[in-house]
Amino acid sequence: MSDQTKTIPSSHPIVVDDPYKRLEITLNPDGSLTRNPNRFPNTPATPDPDQPVPVLSKDITINQSKHTWVRIFLPRHQVLDSSLVTHKLPVIVYYHAGGFINCSASTTIFHVFCSNMALQLQAVVVSVDYRLAPEHRLPAAYDDAMEALHWIKTTQEDWLKQHADFSACFLMGTSSGGNVVYHAGIRAAEEANELKPLKIQGLILHQPFLGGSLKVESELRLVNDPILPPGVGDLMWELALPIGADRDHNYCNPTARTGPKLLEKLASVGWRVFVTGCDGDPLIDRQVGLVKLMEEKGVKVASHFRVGDYHGVDVLQPAKAEDLFLVLKDFILSAS
Repeated sequence: MSDQTKTIPSSHPIVVDDPYKRLEITLNPDGSLTRNPNRFPNTPATPDPDQPVPVLSKDITINQSKHTWVRIFLPRHQVLDSSLVTHKLPVIVYYHAGGFINCSASTTIFHVFCSNMALQLQAVVVSVDYRLAPEHRLPAAYDDAMEALHWIKTTQEDWLKQHADFSACFLMGTSSGGNVVYHAGIRAAEEANELKPLKIQGLILHQPFLGGSLKVESELRLVNDPILPPGVGDLMWELALPIGADRDHNYCNPTARTGPKLLEKLASVGWRVFVTGCDGDPLIDRQVGLVKLMEEKGVKVASHFRVGDYHGVDVLQPAKAEDLFLVLKDFILSAS
């Protein structure tokens, strides 16, 4: 891994042909985005157990005024054959990727990822659809993440009541969703008693989306990365952070300013944290740096960084996720 101390000022911007064009978005005068509706196809939920799918799914509204909702994934055999149901399943609350500005819980790549995860890990997966920036800048996504947790703890939804083990809950997110898990996890640690009977056992940061006002070596090395070049990440942060915030705001860079102090509560509750990524990701040095910071602050953190691959590989190539699910299965068993 690269030395994170090798940095350059952000006054030397990374040049991308046109990050707006790369992301297929247009910024409107009112501050909203026009997104290409065909870039990220959606998949409908399949709640009917008569459907020949291994994992059932259903959509439930959380907050009608905010248009937030969840998609719940449940292995089909849990519904079809009660004789196979000998115990309740762990709950994985999942937050999707998209740089805070794109995608939803119904986006096909995340629907497939969550379906496979529910099957491979034998878990109930609750995929949260949170509000997007710049229409709803941070901390809106963190607020929605916490509202989803409070909804889960009190819901009468039958799949969760019948099949979910609320004492074995894990928060997991990919990329920007990993960032959501980090910040929502710190909030959840502060509200642990209020979340009962939901008992969080661990946080899973899957290639978390991080940034900073100084470019780290891996961002310079992968300046022309085809998936997440640093210039595209810069635009995402520009659209997601509160107006006037710089890249060392703790939402973006948890290792800067007051960010490290926020970890004290996470360390005190003793939850385990798992960070996973790969060295073909421009964000690898930031992810490694966050692991080191958590270690210094006494957080029970483990990491798994692969050689090669790229940002989002496990979502974009479902076959690649098989190895990830094996590692996550071990983490969940050891943390439960």
